[in-house]
Amino acid sequence: MRTRDRIVAAARALFNEQGFGAVTTAALAAQCGISEGNLWYHFKTKRDLMEAVADQFAETIDARLLLRPDPDGDGIADYARLIGALMEEFRLFRFLYRDQAAYGEHAPVIGQRAPEWIEATFAQIEAHLARLVDEGQLAWPRAGLRDLSINATIILRYGLEHYRELGEPTGTGTGAVRRTMERHLTLFQHALEPAAARRLRTALAEIAEIPIAA
Repeated sequence: MRTRDRIVAAARALFNEQGFGAVTTAALAAQCGISEGNLWYHFKTKRDLMEAVADQFAETIDARLLLRPDPDGDGIADYARLIGALMEEFRLFRFLYRDQAAYGEHAPVIGQRAPEWIEATFAQIEAHLARLVDEGQLAWPRAGLRDLSINATIILRYGLEHYRELGEPTGTGTGAVRRTMERHLTLFQHALEPAAARRLRTALAEIAEIPIAA
């Protein structure tokens, strides 16, 4: 792995554990096993490093937004796949979802694109839920799917920040990402066919057992 890529990966991990503001360039250099001078060669400021992480964040969200329900596929399997992608996104960029007040402060791409991503996520979740309705897996009026998708997105997007404000652990291995996923399912699991609800809970449990999904 190139030194620049190692620095970005180490920064993301430290930001996730300690928060952007608490991480020093000295700590970053030590984590990478390089001098601060070498770190500065690649990134003149910590803000430059944050922008590199934000670019990865944007790429990850753009890739996740491509996950649409397959008209000829299995709606539950497709939704489980989306849950897995979201859990991976939250794990990789935990600090951005947990410390959202700094979203646009240090990374313009996030401040500029956040509204677009939120609207696209509304539409993505609504499309998946509509597929479940079409399959007879979800008993929900079509007129209410937009509101349901918005509420689900709010829980997902602000779940980690909510736990942080309550003083609950949100770091790696705390299960905060899994709990956020479980909470969004409570919005509509009562309206799922029993077999469909079991499949989603099983899929979530299997994903949560993977260390990276904690």
